[in-house]
Amino acid sequence: MRSIVIAAVVAVGMAAAGTASAQEALAKSSGCLMCHDIDTKKMGPAFKEVAAKNKGKADAEARLVAKVSGAKDHPKVNASEGDVKNIVKWVLSL
Repeated sequence: MRSIVIAAVVAVGMAAAGTASAQEALAKSSGCLMCHDIDTKKMGPAFKEVAAKNKGKADAEARLVAKVSGAKDHPKVNASEGDVKNIVKWVLSL
């Protein structure tokens, strides 16, 4: 029984890591990593800084998706709205 629980925990961790890698690849292919980095400020804030600033804010995801998709206070991105939502969710999870 214990080995099944351990295997399940490992599988969930690997799946989460795979999803994070996929989201990071999506952010890179969409051009996000030209101005942002995960840990370090570039032209734009670090993604971890964005996550910390928006932690606990119920409207964070919708607000950030609108900001990035609308190209109002953010450069235009080469990603669909669905991809932007996925990237924002990933950033907020950091």
